[in-house]
Amino acid sequence: MRIIFMGTPDFAVPTLQALVDAAHEVVCVYTQPPRPGGRRGKELTPTPVHQRASDLGIEVRHPKSLKSAEEQEAFAALNADVAVVAAYGLILPQAVLDAPEHGCLNVHASILPRWRGAAPIHRAVMAGDNVTGVTIMQMEAGLDTGPMLAMARTPIEGKTTGELTEELAELGAQLMVGTLRDLKIHVPIAQDDADATYAAKIDKAEARIDWGRPAVEVVRHAHGLSPFPGAWFELDGQRVKLLRAEVVEGAGAPGELLDERLAIACTEGAIRPLELQRAGKPRMDLDTFLRGNAVAKGVILE
Repeated sequence: MRIIFMGTPDFAVPTLQALVDAAHEVVCVYTQPPRPGGRRGKELTPTPVHQRASDLGIEVRHPKSLKSAEEQEAFAALNADVAVVAAYGLILPQAVLDAPEHGCLNVHASILPRWRGAAPIHRAVMAGDNVTGVTIMQMEAGLDTGPMLAMARTPIEGKTTGELTEELAELGAQLMVGTLRDLKIHVPIAQDDADATYAAKIDKAEARIDWGRPAVEVVRHAHGLSPFPGAWFELDGQRVKLLRAEVVEGAGAPGELLDERLAIACTEGAIRPLELQRAGKPRMDLDTFLRGNAVAKGVILE
């Protein structure tokens, strides 16, 4: 098929690669404009999708908006059979949605209609969902409201958002290729709006850990925000990200250090960190962290 691909972050790269590997003709890639980055934070850095498309020799476009008639005409002039969208980051006007023969198909990282919106993986983990997945959806003007063509599930089982993102990216890539191969036999299924939930964009203000919550919720919070932006607490006046943790037995005042191996009391039960990261330092396991950061039983963390 003749395809326009639209995506931006690492999550979208496996889908682009899978389309090429399946011998589809990807005629153009749309992605977000380069952003300041690099070691000094000033060099314009292309998105992961931009980088992969360039490696594959595919034309790349990165308009700031698709609202202008000029951009919409340029999109339509590509005469695509279908547009494949994966975490693109721009709203698609109706003229863009209607331009390809088979419209625009989206790889969405949730089991729709649960977790429509910007942060479906984070929210699924933080909410304690047992299962998540990917949905191939026919896009329409609403936010992730379009009819569904295919779905695949995977258990969460203590995985972090980072781990699930990698898993769902590969799962979604293969599901999209399979959907396109058998597109004529996929019957669109309308979503039930009554079952919909909204996955709001993660606000960094959510990242501070509240020890007044039950231990199981603190672990979900940490795993849901790992690796970015990272749930954090303060130790010796410095911010420490909690990237992985487990629930352990123990009781005390919320935030109380229960032993020298950093067991921390919550309002119900306790947690023990398994992976942590100080500002400006690499992530490390608990034993490595404790070698350079002695902790005292009885201290109350803020």
